[in-house]
Amino acid sequence: MSASAERGRRPVELRRLGTADAEPYRAFRLAALRETPTAFTSSHAEEAGKPLSATLRRLAEAEDGPGALIGAFDGAGALVGTAGLKVPTRGQERHKGTLYGMAVARSAAGRGIGRALVDEVLHTAAQDGRLRQVLLTVSEGNEPALRLYTASGFEVWGREPRAVLVDGRAVAKLHMVRLLDAEPTAEARRR
Repeated sequence: MSASAERGRRPVELRRLGTADAEPYRAFRLAALRETPTAFTSSHAEEAGKPLSATLRRLAEAEDGPGALIGAFDGAGALVGTAGLKVPTRGQERHKGTLYGMAVARSAAGRGIGRALVDEVLHTAAQDGRLRQVLLTVSEGNEPALRLYTASGFEVWGREPRAVLVDGRAVAKLHMVRLLDAEPTAEARRR
């Protein structure tokens, strides 16, 4: 799979990440965890302490499917965004996937890369054939991400208080769902 999206002045290529992308993916992920610690359930310190083999395992799992880990690359070939789709293997949960690891480099913000990544994850989910919904969590107060997900047809279905503690500060997570067999709401279509 390879998709290209023209955003801003320079093209952005979307493609599945694999084990060959381990070093740039690890560097990108660590930067995202450092820059926006409340957006993720993993911490920079925890992930920085893991060997590259842990990143290789994560990429191999995504590469083998079901699911995928999508990367956005700028015109110079630098990784500037990621989003993943994790799919359970247990039969009674196989109908739902989870969007995870969504991040866009600050240097690439405002170019529509986040929307392109979410669209690609939803396209991947729809192509799966067995998935009926995609779930995600977003940190309460992260309004740009909440707007992006709402515009992509996700709806809030719950709120988990104190979902993560970041440097002793409690951060709530909003749980969202996008039903794949339903039309986006009128509000989502307007955005």
